Amino acid sequence: MAEIVFRNVSKRYGNTVAVNDASFAVEDNEFFCFFGPPLSGKTTILRLILGLETPDEGEILIGGRLVNGVSPAERNVAMVFQNLALFPHMSARDNIRFPLAERKIPEADIARRVAAVSEKLLIGHILHKPPAQLSGGERQRVAIARALVRDPAAYLMDDPISALDARLREETRVELKRIQRELGKTLVYVTHDQEEAMSVADRMAILEGGAIRQIGTPAEIYDRPASAYVARLLGSPMMNILPAVRDPAALFFAAAGGAIRIPAGQVPDEASALGVRPEDLKVAPWTQTSDGGAATVFEVEPLGGHTVVTLEAGNEKLKALIRGQPQIAADAPVALSVHPDRVHFFGRAGEALGR
Repeated sequence: MAEIVFRNVSKRYGNTVAVNDASFAVEDNEFFCFFGPPLSGKTTILRLILGLETPDEGEILIGGRLVNGVSPAERNVAMVFQNLALFPHMSARDNIRFPLAERKIPEADIARRVAAVSEKLLIGHILHKPPAQLSGGERQRVAIARALVRDPAAYLMDDPISALDARLREETRVELKRIQRELGKTLVYVTHDQEEAMSVADRMAILEGGAIRQIGTPAEIYDRPASAYVARLLGSPMMNILPAVRDPAALFFAAAGGAIRIPAGQVPDEASALGVRPEDLKVAPWTQTSDGGAATVFEVEPLGGHTVVTLEAGNEKLKALIRGQPQIAADAPVALSVHPDRVHFFGRAGEALGR
């Protein structure tokens, strides 16, 4: 068992609260991701799991065992650091075999494990080279291989592929997901890249200022964010969140100068803002008989398979994501609409509201 549990864990550095009363459980064999902006507490949580930091309050359990006072070497977890931490004077092969050699593993077993992990990560042809002769992507894979070659209770990875170019990042995250599934091991992953988090995680935790704001599958969090903060973190372009205005005479809920209209009966009484994902915002040419609210096209960004359209409505700017390359030009008047079921409502404190 490699379940990792935090019970009301807090960590402070002077007056700075890095982790604030965090409670969660990473299940055995789960790919769990921590996601949030810089300084939200992601790396500190990893360091607490590894044992490089000691919590000020709370309990940390790995495999049902309380590890607050247990040294990193005795916790049986493997870490891939953001800066890779490869030994420059060693070849890639020696870097990978190092944790096994330190544990006095028989040489035949070391050779077998190094060969197996090198094959999985497609680095067998570079094992003789030192880190200085490797590309950034190759160094990343060597660092990952050094963690995978062990047989730990869990793997911890701190933004391990952030230095790679976009195409190699995409390939590597697919490989990581495949390898984790084949190994059947718990993997805790930290990233500031929302696309990466959503693509690899079985479940994920959203962090803000050291506090956990929501835990769930990527689809659950994307479709049902717990707050406006969470809603804006996931999605590209991010969710349109607009101040809301009730219009009792017209019996609709208006935002952005009335460009988005929702029947009053479908709006929670305490709603002060509404959110619409760009892909849910419908844009049509404006006519005198248009049912939607009026807006003006501010900018058009063709991106191949889809187009991002920035719109002006009242004093607000909104983003719409449209499939393909529609014939739409800047300054054109358009009508906006959205299905009421695709609108999110938020209270004054930013909390998500039911209907």
